Amino acid sequence: MSKVSTDPIADMLTRIRNAIGVNKHEITLPYSRIKESVGKVLVDEKYLKSIKTIESETGKNLNIVITDEGQNAKITEIDRISKPGRRSYVSSKEIPVIRQGRGMVIISTSQGIMNGSEAKSKKLGGELICRVY
Repeated sequence: MSKVSTDPIADMLTRIRNAIGVNKHEITLPYSRIKESVGKVLVDEKYLKSIKTIESETGKNLNIVITDEGQNAKITEIDRISKPGRRSYVSSKEIPVIRQGRGMVIISTSQGIMNGSEAKSKKLGGELICRVY
């Protein structure tokens, strides 16, 4: 199986979604800085337990712990908004609110990847990466 994906973020989100669907608590996927940044935002917002970089013979990998064993995942829905064929950009005033504030969006700004409320407070717009609930 090839490690190369045309949309690595969508691949990461799909792996997380599939792992939650089969009650896995941990996944490993190929490393990239943007995946690590998205994962760190999800960890900071308590949707994931932890994320760490692992060196292996084939290169770097990301190890994502979704939950502790025996616990339910905190993510109900995780969807990609901006796709390679159709990017979605917003200003700080247009950042969407997900499920009356119970969810969040992850946005790529000029100051890095952050959640929507942080970008709104800093008055930064950017590319909508995904929505999490």
